[in-house]
Order: sequence, then C-alpha cells, then structure tokens
Amino acid sequence: MDIIFLGGLEIETIIGIYDWERVTKQTVVLDIEMAFDIEKAAETDDIQFTLDYKTVSKRIIEFVESNQFFLVEKLIAEIANIIRNEFNVPWVKITLNKKGAIRGAADVGIIIERGEK
Repeated sequence: MDIIFLGGLEIETIIGIYDWERVTKQTVVLDIEMAFDIEKAAETDDIQFTLDYKTVSKRIIEFVESNQFFLVEKLIAEIANIIRNEFNVPWVKITLNKKGAIRGAADVGIIIERGEK
C-alpha cells in the first residue's frame, strides 16, 4: 500500500481542560499518513484516482477550527474517523502535537494508528 501524507498542518482551536484554554485558541500541529493505492492515478495521471490531499486538509481544518475539545484524545480520534470514513482510507497514522502544553517541553501530543495497511 502507498502512503499519502500531510506534514506540519497547523490549526488553531479551543482545546484543553483549564479555564484559560476554554477561551484562548491554541495551535495543534498534525502529521498525517494515509494508506491509499495510487497505482491507477500513476497510470492515468488523473486526480480522480487518488486521494486529494488538498481536499482532505481543507476538511480537517474546517472541522478542527469549528469545534472545541477538552482532550486531544477526542480530537485525534475524530480526525481519524473523518479521514477513514469520508475519504475511504483503510489505514491512517496521525501525530497530534500540542506545542507549549507543558512548560519546558518542546512537544507534547499523541500518535494513533487506525485500520490496516
């Protein structure tokens, strides 16, 4: 299976459990890997046979910006569901980085995989 990826996708949203986090948007950074068979697209040079990463990114940005979450666990699970269900992706790996969440740590976040390659 081939992998189509989005790296360093930065999106602002309301996320967190503390009072200040409920009123101040924070940036989450997503790295997304999606299994997808690109053979037909490579043969035909036609976008209709591939996973349009621009469409995926626009959908994820719209979803994250228009919703609020207490936990990154909920957010990352919802993103995985959207990608798998709306874009017919059999396997996805997502890294969600909530930079600045812990003083002294450059990065804090979660990595999940859903489905099968």
